[in-house]
Amino acid sequence: MGQIVAGYDLMPEGTEVDLNAIIEKLPTLIPAGIQITETSINPVAFGLMKITAGFVIDDTDAEIGSKLEDALRGIDGIAEIECVASTVL
Repeated sequence: MGQIVAGYDLMPEGTEVDLNAIIEKLPTLIPAGIQITETSINPVAFGLMKITAGFVIDDTDAEIGSKLEDALRGIDGIAEIECVASTVL
């Protein structure tokens, strides 16, 4: 198969969530076959911030996208995730 590049927004449950701590733990939380290309913290509104994360996904496993989203949804302090972009390499 190939590889997919995807960008996700991770929205915290509130302003008190330590987004830097989540970014530090992120490599240990994602499934095998996925590489993190970048992470950043960006403003949303009224003091709320979000994590923007980029991933390179090896699509040899047909379920890898679902596994990634399940892992991201399972992070303590994260209320919502959204895939904002994806393309095949």
